[in-house]
Amino acid sequence: MDRILIETGDILLPAELNDSQTAEALSGILPITGSANIWGDEIYFSIPLHFEQERDARMEVEVGDLGFWTAGDAFCIFFGRTPVSISDKPMAYSPVNVFGKITGDATVLRKVNNGDVIIVRKEGSE
Repeated sequence: MDRILIETGDILLPAELNDSQTAEALSGILPITGSANIWGDEIYFSIPLHFEQERDARMEVEVGDLGFWTAGDAFCIFFGRTPVSISDKPMAYSPVNVFGKITGDATVLRKVNNGDVIIVRKEGSE
């Protein structure tokens, strides 16, 4: 299981990738940089990866989950309710491949603004 770091501004969050095919593909293109798009308590940004929806893709996710939105080739970070949530849980716009989880306090991402730079890299790489 690879460990990654998500950095934006003064925020540095550790995360763990799971053993999915999406996580493996994502790990192979790190480091990546994106521009934050905010949608409720979700950040998403396009990445240079195209991957098909996995069998266990889902819309309802957990706080801290990392997902790949296949419809938009986007890296998604969930840290609370989104505009389509039907409970306190985050919900993606359409099914995402969940490929990892933030191991710190994901709610600090509420400080991020549209357009902020997000850097994702393997832990231990600078």
